Amino acid sequence: MADLQHRTDRYVAAGNDSGVTTSALPPVVRSYHLREGAGIDGLSLRTRAPRAPGEGEVAVAVRAVSLSFRELLVVRGQYVLPVKPDVVPVSDGAGEVVAVGPGVRRVRPGDRVTATLFPRWLDGPLEPAFLPQLGGSLDGMLTELAVLPEDALVPVPGHLSYAEAATLPCAAVTAWNALTGDGRGLRPGQTVLATGSGGVSLFAVQFAKVLGARVIATTSSADKARRLRALGADEVVDYRETPDWHTAARDLTAGRGVDRVVDTAGTLEQSLRSLAVDGHLALVGSVSGDWAPVDPRLLFGVAATVRAVAVGSRAQFSAMNDVIAAHRLRPVVDRVFPFEEARAAYRYYESAGPFGKVVIGIG
Repeated sequence: MADLQHRTDRYVAAGNDSGVTTSALPPVVRSYHLREGAGIDGLSLRTRAPRAPGEGEVAVAVRAVSLSFRELLVVRGQYVLPVKPDVVPVSDGAGEVVAVGPGVRRVRPGDRVTATLFPRWLDGPLEPAFLPQLGGSLDGMLTELAVLPEDALVPVPGHLSYAEAATLPCAAVTAWNALTGDGRGLRPGQTVLATGSGGVSLFAVQFAKVLGARVIATTSSADKARRLRALGADEVVDYRETPDWHTAARDLTAGRGVDRVVDTAGTLEQSLRSLAVDGHLALVGSVSGDWAPVDPRLLFGVAATVRAVAVGSRAQFSAMNDVIAAHRLRPVVDRVFPFEEARAAYRYYESAGPFGKVVIGIG
């Protein structure tokens, strides 16, 4: 209660011309802005007046954001989708609704929410009209106050903190889509292989386990192997000790191969070689940025389906949150940085090889 009163005391009454008669907006807002392609040093912290929410919009006091590999691509100028000049970066955040605009029905002040990375993608397949994304062509969440469309918002599972909830929009939804979004979905008793121990892979291990799968993970150290097993991995292959990890994965399935691979490293050839007949390969990205050529005969050899995964819709986010709440799953958070140390958070994420998400706390 004291914390709520402290937050309330920070805000002042505000209105706007579109009919918002009561709101609790801060007198000033601090936001990071980015010169695309300038690297982490291109982040600058600025102060501005708040914008009250308009028709169908919601003002969210952001409490935490989390970094993903996508954010490194944005600051490096390597992101595949458009990034607007002077953007407020970071797609992933969670916070508290402090004001709503006219016509808003889905949320109210005091609600704890996250936002979808693609605010217009509510359900169904991804379409060109849904491509505007937070922290890219739209301002993102590395700010004290974000004004967002109400349709973009998703309630935070009740057992999660803001720091934990901030990890969900990109990495968790991507992992969920990779496992369930192909029309068939993961079935109990199937085997899933998750490559590496980045954010998407950690969520994939957790989700696959609660969905009834046998889980194989790859990693690079005994310590990470231990932590992956604690998350639910049944088997872990150290790819430094076993460079032919695809062979090890097949051996662990008595030569049959795995039913699904969540490939976050761009290791297409080895992922395909690990698959069972009619297997599914969810291609998330390439941490190295390199894409080795692949012999098409590998695809035909196992009649594989390869699907590039672009995060997911609001409907997928909501379905995922239902599972998170039912099983009381908790995201893995490696470290939390204060808002004023956002650049340090980026550098840590880039160089430290964290196990779990790097979070920036706000307020």
